[in-house]
Amino acid sequence: MSTQAEKTARFRALHQGPRAFLIANAWDAGSARILAGLGFAALATSSGASAGTLGRRDGKVTREECFAQARLICAATDLPVSADLEKCFADSPQGAAETIRLAAATGLVGGSIEDATGEKEKPLFDFNQAVERVAAAAAAANKSDFVLTARTENFLRGKPDLDDTIRRLQAFEKAGAEVLMAPGLPDLASVRAVCAALSKPFNFMAGIKGKSFSVAELEAAGVRRISLATSLYRAAMTGLIDAAREAKERGSFGYLERTIATPDLNNYLG
Repeated sequence: MSTQAEKTARFRALHQGPRAFLIANAWDAGSARILAGLGFAALATSSGASAGTLGRRDGKVTREECFAQARLICAATDLPVSADLEKCFADSPQGAAETIRLAAATGLVGGSIEDATGEKEKPLFDFNQAVERVAAAAAAANKSDFVLTARTENFLRGKPDLDDTIRRLQAFEKAGAEVLMAPGLPDLASVRAVCAALSKPFNFMAGIKGKSFSVAELEAAGVRRISLATSLYRAAMTGLIDAAREAKERGSFGYLERTIATPDLNNYLG
């Protein structure tokens, strides 16, 4: 097995191109092994998928529960793993920094901090507070050899302002984030504008209907990393719902003809 330092070095190297790379989001050790067996070079967690495995909605997982899942995924394969840490489970810069320090201790090579507050009345942190939080998280990441991704949630939180999105990402970059992210960008023109405004790698989040583009298109726009967010988990749950409905409502089992055979599945699990 690779050391954490070796995994971190591999993860950083993936961001240097010359091609964009896909980072697949796992939700447990089994899905991590399957994704590794399919040839992905790195994995990530997903806050939405993490919550789903516990029967909850996105945003309802504690820091300890997040880390418990991350440890299982990190131990399942030799791939570098980055975590969706939401707002780093804290409002204060000091709290965000502590989350990064603890995340590095779980075996993760990277993780994210976002500017969403989790509060309906005030969905985003004020600009200055958002930057202070990223700066504190970046300082902790530097001490831990940890790849920090800073993301602005403008387009997911009712503020589809491209200029403010770019302003925040540029400030996060200056504050020390290694990777930048802005989920929900509406079109390739917006993706190109964001990538052109940054000097550090940009992560595009695939998984939103009508706002997900091909790898070739994103690569041409300047994207360096493409995450799959909850899309694989939702695809798996779609298969579950369809199969269960067929059995319950129609009394047939045609879905069995479309499923992977147990021996083939076991080949991924090792």
